[in-house]
Amino acid sequence: MILADKIINERKKNGWSQEELAEQLGVSRQSISKWEGAQAIPDIQKIIKMAELFGVSTDYLLKDEIEPEGFADRTPGVDFGDEVAGYRKVSLEEANEYLELEEKISPRRANMVSLCILGPAFLVLCCALAAVPGFPIGEGPLIAIGVTVLLLMIATAVFFFVIDGLKLSRFQYLENEPIETLYGVSGFVTERKKAAESENVTKIAVGVILCVLSVVPLVATSILGAKDYVITMMVTVLLTLVATGVNLLVRAGSMTGAYNKLLQEGDYSIRAKKRSPFISKFASAYWLTAVAIYLGWSFYCNSWDRSWIVWPIAGLLFGILMTFLQDKKGDIEE
Repeated sequence: MILADKIINERKKNGWSQEELAEQLGVSRQSISKWEGAQAIPDIQKIIKMAELFGVSTDYLLKDEIEPEGFADRTPGVDFGDEVAGYRKVSLEEANEYLELEEKISPRRANMVSLCILGPAFLVLCCALAAVPGFPIGEGPLIAIGVTVLLLMIATAVFFFVIDGLKLSRFQYLENEPIETLYGVSGFVTERKKAAESENVTKIAVGVILCVLSVVPLVATSILGAKDYVITMMVTVLLTLVATGVNLLVRAGSMTGAYNKLLQEGDYSIRAKKRSPFISKFASAYWLTAVAIYLGWSFYCNSWDRSWIVWPIAGLLFGILMTFLQDKKGDIEE
């Protein structure tokens, strides 16, 4: 095993991200990435420091013929299964297949999330049109059209969520299990992540700006004293802008998440994976509750023009609760 793979192996055994190892060594994350991708070699002082951090000898790091525990007695050409030092192995071919699938699915996932937001937006628009004097379609038919379109949009989104989820199900282990990437995978994924970084940053920036500015039309019409149905129409504009912004955020976040799963960084570090079963169950229950509150309020009170406020409040509370739970879970484990 070469030095690059030994650095990856020992870093992951300790549950460190590239950023965490870089901080302890006093170097940049890019340096760690180059070392792990076999694009550069650390100087002798950094190798000595890594040996101390990893609790191994410098000979082990420098000599390719010295294998980590579990490798020494293996016979060349014999398959010993999928586990290496307790980790599931991920080959370059498998990593590339996963990234290609994510690249195909992430735009559709983003579109379906937007569809879930645009459904209520269309219903709000129907409510606003029903209040327009002299509009040729009555309130009853308009509401019926709005609800029908809303349900069709949500059903379409759920259908594709399920289909895409099944396609990605065989890669579920990347989220929950510690993995060991084989030679070349880390460098390959890191390069693809770097190549997409500028585009993803732009998508995130534009998405956030659209979400922030989405309230401007609603606030402006309210201040100017516009009629109620005009203000209601501005809620549709608000939701449309949010849907567009969220679309960009999901596209960027999906690919960033895919890269982080393979590199075991951020929310997918080994330490975070130990907490993931609990966090995943909480998140599922939380958002199912949010959907139930939203639909219950909307249908019972027929207040589709106001019930959208559930989503920004739910999003804010979710972020706060997730931060608290992750910190609390980490304290308990330590």
